Amino acid sequence: MPVREPSPAAERAGRRSVPALCLSTVLLALLLPALVLYGQDVRTGAAFAVQCVVVAHTAGALARVLTDPLIRVVGFGFWLFCYVWLGLAPLAMLATDSYPWGFAVDAGTAFTSAALVETGLLAYSAGSALAGRRTPRTPPVLEPLLARRITPVRTLLLCGLSLALAAVLVPAQGGPAAFFQSRQAVNEATAQGDPGGAADQALTAWSLSVPAFWALLALLYVPRTPGGDRTLRGVRWILLPVLLAVNAVVNNPVSQPRFWAGTVLLTLVFAAPALRRPRAFRAGAATVTAVVLLVFPYSDYFRHDRREPVEVVSLAEQFTSNGDYDAFQQIATGVDQVRENGHAPGNALGPPLFFVPRAVWPGKPDDAGIALARHAGYSFENLSAPLWIESYMWAGLPGVAAVFALFGAAGRRIDGVRHRLREHGGTLAALAVTAFGFYQIILLRGSLLFVMGPLTLLLLTPLLITGRPGRAAPGQPPAGPHPGLPSEPPADPVTAPGPVPAGAAPRTRTTFSTTSTGEART
Repeated sequence: MPVREPSPAAERAGRRSVPALCLSTVLLALLLPALVLYGQDVRTGAAFAVQCVVVAHTAGALARVLTDPLIRVVGFGFWLFCYVWLGLAPLAMLATDSYPWGFAVDAGTAFTSAALVETGLLAYSAGSALAGRRTPRTPPVLEPLLARRITPVRTLLLCGLSLALAAVLVPAQGGPAAFFQSRQAVNEATAQGDPGGAADQALTAWSLSVPAFWALLALLYVPRTPGGDRTLRGVRWILLPVLLAVNAVVNNPVSQPRFWAGTVLLTLVFAAPALRRPRAFRAGAATVTAVVLLVFPYSDYFRHDRREPVEVVSLAEQFTSNGDYDAFQQIATGVDQVRENGHAPGNALGPPLFFVPRAVWPGKPDDAGIALARHAGYSFENLSAPLWIESYMWAGLPGVAAVFALFGAAGRRIDGVRHRLREHGGTLAALAVTAFGFYQIILLRGSLLFVMGPLTLLLLTPLLITGRPGRAAPGQPPAGPHPGLPSEPPADPVTAPGPVPAGAAPRTRTTFSTTSTGEART
């Protein structure tokens, strides 16, 4: 029996606070940009004007997400990245004509880059708006998929696998101490080794990090049986400290990228039942926004071997000198590269076929970040390539519009399903969508060829440890078609109470509720 899509009015039972929306918009669109530009010798021009439009667009969209009565974790991750990395940071760069890296572009290229960013944002907003208002006519696909629930047996198998990988690979990498070296030391050791060893080292690192992360997350939120399970409870108390220690080693922010360490931490926090409620989510999202703006620039303390005292500088100086905010400059570099070499539609095959080795595919496209670094003449090649410039390098502005329209529509649909299933813990909606929402910042920053392997592992692992909802325990009657899904609205003529004909047994209606761990029951 297909699950009926709730109407927009039912989904928006809560009301958006207009004062909160106005206050958030003023803060994000006016006060923070003014703080960034304060004390700077602002250089205006066509590119700066378009960038002001980008700032207003991203600020308004982020304010709407932060005050939305629906929980929109995917939308939050997208607009947070766009506001900081493609809104405020480029505003400081264009106003001061100062960039993190040495490659400089002319005013025309800067204007094209800002227009390119806004094109993607408009397409994303359009796709999201259409997906949010249009009810699908066909039976939904996302609900059954995201309603899959973590199963205890598969969770324990994953825990065993992650511990076995740690027991084998951690000593092979030099022991736990090697995982607390600075990223500078790790990169230098990789550069001095076999040139082909970088890929193997990255594969080893992700093979440790992702299973350990999902084992811990699944063990924390695995649904318990309605009658309780002493064996599972005992095993959980034994495994949790061990998995916490493993994650502290393989997912620490010292040797791991801050974006990944942040994804692990935020997913563990936002998957909690308390933060699956709209009001708590909005408060948590606002806190994350403040942390990204104020704390993230100084969180690279462990990146280098020589750690100097932290020096607090203005936001404008952070944005224009810190390579972590190079997204706009990389987009401008890509626009310049396309002007010289033209578009390359064949490169779009690289990310989906990332698993094909170059020995089998000699003409496999290079990583876009590496290609941009080589075009700019940098001596280092470990740089980003935002999704905007990758899609532009494939097919120009139409390619950007198509990619982001589809991305916006998919994100809005996923957010809608997660919101409807927010009371059901241990589901892909509660866990995998949350992980993707925050990992999305890495995806948007790029490059895709680098991101696709970890992303596939991040999404495939929870799929393997979950089962379809609705399977009753042996000896118990089935609970219904999709007990992990919301029950039908009361107006459903099949389930709504009505007059009972004489001599007929009264009809009963099955409803679903959740226990403290999110387990559905009748």
